[in-house]
Amino acid sequence: MSDLRADLSLALRLADEADKITTARFRARDLVVERKPDRTPVTDADVAVEDAIRAVLAVEAPADQVAGEERGGTAGDGRAWVLDPIDGTKNFLRGVPVWATLIALVVDGVPVVGVVSAPALGRRWWAAAGGGAHTSDASGVREISVSAVRDLSDAYLSTTHLGTWVEHHSREAYLALVDACWENRAFGDFWQHCLVAEGAIDLAAEPIVNAWDVAPFQVLVTEAGGRFTDLGGAASFTGGSVLTSNGHLHDTALEVLAAGR
Repeated sequence: MSDLRADLSLALRLADEADKITTARFRARDLVVERKPDRTPVTDADVAVEDAIRAVLAVEAPADQVAGEERGGTAGDGRAWVLDPIDGTKNFLRGVPVWATLIALVVDGVPVVGVVSAPALGRRWWAAAGGGAHTSDASGVREISVSAVRDLSDAYLSTTHLGTWVEHHSREAYLALVDACWENRAFGDFWQHCLVAEGAIDLAAEPIVNAWDVAPFQVLVTEAGGRFTDLGGAASFTGGSVLTSNGHLHDTALEVLAAGR
């Protein structure tokens, strides 16, 4: 952890810079919204946040690679910062306060620092390899850990959008997992994985994600005592899908999702 303290400090400062921009532009009457080639929305705030973070990194860590949702780039061997300036852009542009800036430091393909900052919720989550997982809210800073639930019949499950299961995996498979669990919601995007890390829910599954959508959660959830894999069971943030859990339920959930395809 000692070698990562400076990196975590930098990541938290990057989140501070992002929060200044996003909070100023949230619910702004002159917010500019465009559509990318994949038809997903992007706001002027998304671009401004990524540009601001890149500008700080150019000074503070000029030798590091940077890969971001809006400006591109790759995270190859060595050190790379993986950025999602606003995760939950659809919420952001509609005035729903559930959105966050995601920042991860990846070293040789493995996330070692992750920060998730959701200023409209008054929340932030962070972790560094070997240093545990933490969150802050109005009550202060505390260490977090996953739940102790061991049976799917007692589990609380979340996804982002049921429609994506039709196109990218299997709606029937996800509904089989829903039926096996106690309760389900669509908390969506970053929030559900943070809720897994802090033990509020037990499972979060998404059939289609980009690397920048989930990189911080590989370190956040594992440092909180849980598991992070793609839907094939590989512990990688580049697999195109994701399952986060408290660990106890992980293999069983993967089996249900595989059997339902």
